[in-house]
Amino acid sequence: MATNSNHIEKLNSLPTERISEVEDFIDFLKHREADNQLTRCASKTAEQSFNKIWDNPDDAVYDSL
Repeated sequence: MATNSNHIEKLNSLPTERISEVEDFIDFLKHREADNQLTRCASKTAEQSFNKIWDNPDDAVYDSL
């Protein structure tokens, strides 16, 4: 894995106009990670509610499918 100084060297070697593209891409990655984290949290929160609904004797036959 590259060190922070390697990252800085790579950034410094880019033309100025490319730096804004890198910043945009970093913002995109951060936004996507935040969205993914929100989805994981929502799924985890809903899991208990769904377990109460799905874990019952009437639906036990579907557990073996």
